Parts: sequence; C-alpha cells; structure tokens
Amino acid sequence: LRGGRGAQPQPAVPVPVPQVGTNLTDLRLPRKVTVRELGGCMGPIWPSYYGECSALLFVVDASNPSQVSSSCIQLLSVLSAAPLASVPVLVLFNKIDLPCYMSLVEMKSLFRMQDIVSCATQPITMLETSARDGTGLAEVLQWLQSALKEPC
Repeated sequence: LRGGRGAQPQPAVPVPVPQVGTNLTDLRLPRKVTVRELGGCMGPIWPSYYGECSALLFVVDASNPSQVSSSCIQLLSVLSAAPLASVPVLVLFNKIDLPCYMSLVEMKSLFRMQDIVSCATQPITMLETSARDGTGLAEVLQWLQSALKEPC
C-alpha cells in the first residue's frame, strides 16, 4: 500500500542488508577477472578460498561503529594467513553516502591502520567508497587493474 490509509512509511534510505553467502562477478580489466564476494558471516570458511586469491578487497561498513572491532579482528586474521602473505590488499571503507558514516581518518584511527600497514607483509591500500552511489568505484577498478597486472 502506498499513500493509502494505514500504509507504512517508506524509509528515505533503504536499510542495508549484510552480504550472506557467496557471489561471483566477472569483470574485464582488460582481461577477465572473477571477483568472489564472501559475506562476513562466512569468515570461518574464507581460508578455503585463499589459494586462488590474487588480490583482496576487504570491505568494512563505515556506518556501523559497533562492527569496527570484529572487522578489525577479521582483517588481522586475513593479513596473517600464509597464502595471502604477498597478495595486495585494498581495504574499502564503504557506505560513506550514509549520514552516520565514519571518515577515513576516523576509520584509520579506530583500526590502527598505521600499525597494521607497518606490520603487514602485503601492500595495503585504503579507500572510501559508496557501492550505492558509486563513489570511489572507479578507483577500486584502477587499483584492481594495477594489482593484477601480469609480471614482466
């Protein structure tokens, strides 16, 4: 029911739904690249995919301060996995389109990213994004293309 008596008001911003399960998406960068999306709740099975990983995009909900500590623990676990020791990592602080998002400076501070980067064996890059409105996605594609370049 829209606008009629007893109709529920529609939220101005759709309520985000966490990724559950796995999705595969093919990109052309210019060669074909398959992106496997694994939801955070699937953390226990992530290691079974590390062997086939050439680059890692780690997405953090920058609008959800209650998840910062668990996201940081998951990131540290991923970075310490032997099969990923030299895999380039892009940490995406997503949902910057929401009014309650934490800035890149705040997220870096909460995650202690300076310490993480200095101790990590792999190169780590950080970006702010909004999957909803597309902010930062061009930079993500550029990073992926650069990270997946064939060695000479």
